[in-house]
Amino acid sequence: MTLSIYLSGEIHTDWRDEIIAGCKKAGLDVAFSAPVTDHTASDDCGVAILGAEPDKFWHDHKGAQMNAIRTRKGIMDADIVVVRFGDQYKQWNAAFDAGQAAALGKSLIVMHGPDHQHALKEIDAAALAVAQTPLQVVQILTYVQRGTLP
Repeated sequence: MTLSIYLSGEIHTDWRDEIIAGCKKAGLDVAFSAPVTDHTASDDCGVAILGAEPDKFWHDHKGAQMNAIRTRKGIMDADIVVVRFGDQYKQWNAAFDAGQAAALGKSLIVMHGPDHQHALKEIDAAALAVAQTPLQVVQILTYVQRGTLP
């Protein structure tokens, strides 16, 4: 059974690449999708396509709406949604994506370090698994697909 995995959240580290490489090494039958991880392209897509905005609010608003099209499609098509909360930035979009996935009844894996346990307790409660590392996510996906332990 091919699993469709949407990798959401923090875009400043290579966690997605680690999960993809780990799944490939494990020989899992998975397909990945993700938001646009080029920060500039993600921020500026709305004005680049629909025209400039003199007000930063509307500049950001256009980009957020266009990115939401991709995000909604990715989450709706996914069997499993993995949402990473990083240490350096507050990922409000990741919190939204986790809530959206939970509301749609998607299997949700949340990934963050121990420093965020209290702040993310409600999001963690909606998740079916809370991991700290990409390797743990790969091991979860291996168990889900094959029923085998590491």
